[in-house]
Amino acid sequence: MTETTETAIAAPTPATRLATLLSSTAAPPALSAYRGTLTPHELDAPAAETVALTSAAALHDLGWLSRIEVRGEDRVRWLSGMVTNMVKDLASNTGAWNLVLNAQGRIQGDLAVWREDDDLELEIAADQREKLLAHLDHFIIMDDVALAPIEGTTALGVTGPKAGAVLERLGLPTLTEPMTQTRVEWNGLNLRLVRNYGVLADHYELWVHVAGLGKLWDFLRTAGATPVGAASLDALRVAEGIPLYGVDMVERDLPQETSQTRALHFAKGCYLGQEIVERVRSRGNVHRHLRQLEITGPVPQSGTELTTEGGAAAGHITSAVELAGRVFA
Repeated sequence: MTETTETAIAAPTPATRLATLLSSTAAPPALSAYRGTLTPHELDAPAAETVALTSAAALHDLGWLSRIEVRGEDRVRWLSGMVTNMVKDLASNTGAWNLVLNAQGRIQGDLAVWREDDDLELEIAADQREKLLAHLDHFIIMDDVALAPIEGTTALGVTGPKAGAVLERLGLPTLTEPMTQTRVEWNGLNLRLVRNYGVLADHYELWVHVAGLGKLWDFLRTAGATPVGAASLDALRVAEGIPLYGVDMVERDLPQETSQTRALHFAKGCYLGQEIVERVRSRGNVHRHLRQLEITGPVPQSGTELTTEGGAAAGHITSAVELAGRVFA
């Protein structure tokens, strides 16, 4: 008898559209894996990138994000039953951050839901896309619902306290409220302009057809936005206290353990895992919490155990970074 052993070969990590574009320039950037893609690790000196993110305006890749259209007559009712935040009462051109749970209330991932008139779209990171789409598809049973990836577009980010000034310099609109969006025809490009959630800085997304990516990148640079890579962008994320799924919150966690109440709507009605969420809320029984820290001393490694002064276990570090001379975790 002859035995054949097949070795599974993992699919290569895809490069974002921007990474591919910049790789053909005279000084191609080093790429690193981030959010399920290969993206520029640094695009300027680290100190300059930090200044841009915290004091000016930074330009960066968002090519790890994708949009999924939710189609069908039952789309609003069905989607409302799959996510933790409001869907039915979202105003046009607004969005909400959501957690996706299983029946036991454990977090399967996170995504944003966006509404434009009667259209619904999901915004999902590449490292969660296949898992979440499979999870959601499993619950399309007798519903008139289809999940259709929107192909041919990608996104750039403009982040920082002066992000709006860069947009205004180019004659682009700014948005006064986070989690809002608009469409604009500009210099021959059809753009979707999104203002996302932020704590220390304004966060804008500019969605464009891939054919116009280079043109948009050049215009934003000319308007004063400093290119930055994934390393600095992730450091800002930690400093802002925005958790990353798979790192700071994982599949075993319950929503209230993450302290991310902005992803929860307690009056929206039933959804998968809602019974557990409501039970935790009504009993106030949360034993573990995700908390943001500022630390003195060197940057601790992920997984570093925390103890009380008496030596009792108190938790562990999930993410830690240095940003502008301060250490956040």
